[in-house]
Amino acid sequence: MAKIRVGLVGCGFVSELHMYAFRRVYGVDVEVAAVAARGDHVIEFARRHQIPRSYRSFSDLVADADIDVVDICTPPNLHATMIVEAMRAGKHVICEKPFAGYFGREGDKQPIGKHVPKALMYERVLEEMEVTRAAIERTGKLFMYAEDWVYAPAVTKTAEIIRATKDKILFMKGEESHSGSHAAHAAQWAMAGGGSLIRMGCHPLSAVLYLKQVEAKARGETIGVASVTCDVGNVTAGLKPEERTYIQANPVDVEDWGTLTITFSDGTKATVFSGDMIMGGVRNLIETYTSGGSLFANITPNTHLMSYQTSEEKLASVYITEKVDRKTGWQYVCLEEEWTRGYLQEIQDFMECVATGRQPLSDLALAFETIKVNYAGYWAAEEGRRVVL
Repeated sequence: MAKIRVGLVGCGFVSELHMYAFRRVYGVDVEVAAVAARGDHVIEFARRHQIPRSYRSFSDLVADADIDVVDICTPPNLHATMIVEAMRAGKHVICEKPFAGYFGREGDKQPIGKHVPKALMYERVLEEMEVTRAAIERTGKLFMYAEDWVYAPAVTKTAEIIRATKDKILFMKGEESHSGSHAAHAAQWAMAGGGSLIRMGCHPLSAVLYLKQVEAKARGETIGVASVTCDVGNVTAGLKPEERTYIQANPVDVEDWGTLTITFSDGTKATVFSGDMIMGGVRNLIETYTSGGSLFANITPNTHLMSYQTSEEKLASVYITEKVDRKTGWQYVCLEEEWTRGYLQEIQDFMECVATGRQPLSDLALAFETIKVNYAGYWAAEEGRRVVL
């Protein structure tokens, strides 16, 4: 089997997670052969990870004839154009979440999150996604959507049980939340395409959409999203500077709190919550209530290891879990976080797909539907009504 050569775009936090996973792929010969980013830090990233070639230009990486797969780990406003350019150049593409979003057009009043109607955003996002999807499909290359929740062991076991029991899923409740993003682009709609609901809520949203399709296939049914309701807000807006010691959320024109509820075509429901003001580390949870039982997927926090410690100094070199502000007191220590959250399994699946030509578990259809439902939620929240899809 020929070696698969990957070109990584971006060298931030998620790129580190992907590098960890690429080094642990088994049964497929894989090399991260190049990395591209605009800043000087790309040189250090390449040196530290022993990546042979580094580029300051995305186009230069795409023009590298030795690259088979382009892995896009950039801010969301760059995703669509990078996907199309890479695939037209004959590359398979992995793209981090979210697949797409509305980032503004000429003539939009700034900041767009406060002034562009969400109904118009929804319409334009769907138009742009259709164009992107058509461009992807014309290339005949693989598009792989990097939604790690679909691959998280707690979610894959939930799916296995649903397939075995063929029980009807009556209600799902998903959450991703933490104390806020440090990334400057997360505060601006023009770069992030929304706030907490799309930046974090897209994970549990994709998971509930995926699990509902697992149920539909197991039962021989056709189930889609019938309607969406939603509420969003800026609950940290009134905090004084001294009250922001631990909370990082400081949005310009995006929400830091969001709740989206889906009604499926079979009358069942799912609710997704995201928030940028939740202390105690990242919460990645999904509860599934069926006609025959209940399933609690505690991705993080979980009780693999609970720790009570008294010295921050002695724990300086010890990793506990993402977004926790201290290491003392009672802590839920995340063991093998990259495995627990599905990053290893995600990259393994993608590399096997490139090697064999099969479609990935997390695919274009899931990427498209997640954004469609998310923006329907923004529309519903702004107008205070149910949006029918």
